[in-house]
Amino acid sequence: TYPLSIEDTPCYGNFSDLETDDVYYKEEVLMGYRHYQTKNIPVRYEFGYGLSYTSFDIALGDFSYDKKDGVSLEVLVTNTGDRAGKEVVQIYLKAPLGKLGKASRVLCGFAKTDNLEPGQCQKMLFYIPGYWMASYDDSGDTGHKSSYVLEEGIYTIYAGSDVRSAKEAGEFKLDKLEVVAECEEAYAPVDKFFRLKAESGKKGVERVYENVPLRTLDPNKKRNERLPKALKYTGDKGYKLVDVANNKVSLEKFIAQLSDHDLVTMMRGEGMCSPKVTAGIAGAYGGVTDGLLDFGIPVGGCSDGPSGIRMDCGTHAFSLPNGTCLACTFDENINEELFGWEGLELRKFRIDALLGPGMNIHRSPLNGRNFEYFSEDPFLTGKLVSAQLRGLHKYGVTGVIKHFAGNTQETNRHNVNNVVSERALREIYLKGFEIAVREGKARAVMSTYGPVNGVWTASSYDLLTTILRGEWGFDG
Repeated sequence: TYPLSIEDTPCYGNFSDLETDDVYYKEEVLMGYRHYQTKNIPVRYEFGYGLSYTSFDIALGDFSYDKKDGVSLEVLVTNTGDRAGKEVVQIYLKAPLGKLGKASRVLCGFAKTDNLEPGQCQKMLFYIPGYWMASYDDSGDTGHKSSYVLEEGIYTIYAGSDVRSAKEAGEFKLDKLEVVAECEEAYAPVDKFFRLKAESGKKGVERVYENVPLRTLDPNKKRNERLPKALKYTGDKGYKLVDVANNKVSLEKFIAQLSDHDLVTMMRGEGMCSPKVTAGIAGAYGGVTDGLLDFGIPVGGCSDGPSGIRMDCGTHAFSLPNGTCLACTFDENINEELFGWEGLELRKFRIDALLGPGMNIHRSPLNGRNFEYFSEDPFLTGKLVSAQLRGLHKYGVTGVIKHFAGNTQETNRHNVNNVVSERALREIYLKGFEIAVREGKARAVMSTYGPVNGVWTASSYDLLTTILRGEWGFDG
């Protein structure tokens, strides 16, 4: 969204690019267009707005809802102009306010048409599972704390070319609450603050403030109880890493050969411009010593991205459009194709991983790295990052999705504490990463430099294990 004024942004007064210690995400889930739509604030350009070389008619077709499969929706797009062109169709959800409070519009589907000739029509089908329509209850107000729920009431689906022009496509009613997924409290805040909530009032939807639910489960206790026990060191038994790949020995037996020094060295790697990998790239990891190489552990190399390969030695590589520009396409296919070519270029330069895509949320127009990041919407971000990862994975290389999570400012980035509710984390700031892991099969993740809710992300058991590995099934 392009707002009329910086004062209209939902985080105005709660965002700072200064040497602050704590930043409170008081706007909660009413982020970006969710805020402008719910409060009916005029903007310069609404979310999803875009121009074409021609004109289109968007007609609504069949609509159905099934508890098991979610919403099925048919949309017909016709080129009504005199030139060929493409159109974007966006699907939005209006959920009942219920006990949790919801935004009046949330993106839950999108697709871009083929290149349509004048008069040509294309039928597009959308499937929206219940999980993408559910809200996370971090308070227990619905009676199902730490769960994704669909509260009872009327759910309305809208379709159109942007958030404000989208027309009602259908609705369904739930007579009672449905629990979509049960989770575990993780990475909840410890600092008290008030958050914004949308409630039903005499004049329609009103914005009120409520206390944020605070942490009740100790992540340190979880970690101490659940971390696997260290393997007993055996010394070199002659096992090589290829023996694990060939199922001749277990990974556990192989790792037991490595000393603490070996393990630390392998994990630490070597920094910028290591001579053991492609010249000028960001780092080397894995077999960076003779001892590790003797075990058959290769050296891996990663390059800074995300807008192309960075090699600080004068070597030239293609410069890619930045994340925001690529997100403006609303096109999964073109993102996958582009990053297929990027994958080939990584192979050409013998680089294993690109440090990107960057996928933090545009919380403010003043974010430190907005040019790298995609959008104010996590669904659009997650879907397009998944497409980029699919392109890279075709050629045996990968992207390191970053910065996990809540990175909004560069100033004092090592120390600024992002204080945010568990619900806002899960629905906004982690959701894109979740899609990239579940659907894009992400193989590598980069944490942020600083803390969220008082715990540095790189050492957060809740973030890296409870949520990332336990809940989402990440195994990279």
